[in-house]
Amino acid sequence: MQYDAVLFDFDGVVVETPSRERLSDAVGRTYDALGASGPSRETLLALVAGDFDSLTERCRSLGIDTDAFCSRAARELVRTQREAIERGLRSVYDDVSTVRSLDHPLGIVSDNHPGVVSTVLDRFGLRSLFETVHGCPLTPDGLARRKPDPRNIHAAMDSLDADDALYVGDRAVDVRAAHNAGIDSALLVREDEAGAGGAEATYRLDSLAELPPVVAADE
Repeated sequence: MQYDAVLFDFDGVVVETPSRERLSDAVGRTYDALGASGPSRETLLALVAGDFDSLTERCRSLGIDTDAFCSRAARELVRTQREAIERGLRSVYDDVSTVRSLDHPLGIVSDNHPGVVSTVLDRFGLRSLFETVHGCPLTPDGLARRKPDPRNIHAAMDSLDADDALYVGDRAVDVRAAHNAGIDSALLVREDEAGAGGAEATYRLDSLAELPPVVAADE
């Protein structure tokens, strides 16, 4: 099959995955700022899962406005991840350099906040590599578009005028999102990483360095 675009997940593929502990602390600071206390880790899991109904119910039980919570949480989560990048606690993977050799339109489709994605790409001089970038803001629509929902993949393909894209991710949910979008997937399984078990991807990669030959073989 000939691909007319290559799309990438962000965390775990382009940049190191953020610390769950730091993200949970950011949610805790959100509760504190709004004068409430809540289960930070459980709330973070609801945000990651895109479970807006659960989040709304949690806010209602604590007497917090959901929109105010999401707005504050977005600021805290973005700030936490930006600080981690600036302090050198997160970086891009070395094998991302091989992406420069791909002669295809490229895009990012991430569940992370678009402000974080753009900041990291700019910080490491990678923004010009990707013609389109799609993230998930902390809004009802943004959370609903988290993978395996295929709408952000479809939006990226529309932006690139692509009919047959390849999606590169590191989790089983990425493979399911690609399947739901009707395109092929490449599952990147880095050393000591979990979350990809049982995923039946079109390709399985140990490094992004293996991607150029895969794409070239279909040209």
